[in-house]
Amino acid sequence: MRRTGTTRRGALTATGALALGAVLTGCGGDDEGAGGKQPARAATAKAEKALREKAVRDGALLLARYNLVAEAHPATAAGLVPLRAAVAEHGKALAPPRAKGEPKGDKAPPAPAGPVSADPKAAVRELAAAERRRADAHTEALLTAGPELARLLASVAAAAAAHAYLLTELAEETAV
Repeated sequence: MRRTGTTRRGALTATGALALGAVLTGCGGDDEGAGGKQPARAATAKAEKALREKAVRDGALLLARYNLVAEAHPATAAGLVPLRAAVAEHGKALAPPRAKGEPKGDKAPPAPAGPVSADPKAAVRELAAAERRRADAHTEALLTAGPELARLLASVAAAAAAHAYLLTELAEETAV
């Protein structure tokens, strides 16, 4: 005879269904009445904006450094053009979204610290080191970034690491 009543399988199924229902109820709904969620969301947005602004500033400094190296050593300019263009695109992609009515912030890029080396190989190696620092900084920022920004930072970090490699190779090919 088959046993009627509550079985272990039935109890587990019912418990799982109740738990799933509780989770789904907690995931949906309006955050307006959820007291503590709005300040946390605002803090996260503020932190993400700060990460983006720092990444854009660092990229602008690197872009200015590319310009200085290309001006000081015209023989390296052809090899730097595609990398410089990629750095400029990364800056556009990382820029924080503007709020409605917020003025467009097209400021002149800051001047990089220090002069460019007189030796073209050394100047290109310095660019490679700057790209490595940029890759490391973006990789470290992944720990605090939200999912969407983390994916973008990971892509930019990978590109910066590739740039460092390519610049190291360019430095070896550059005549003194």
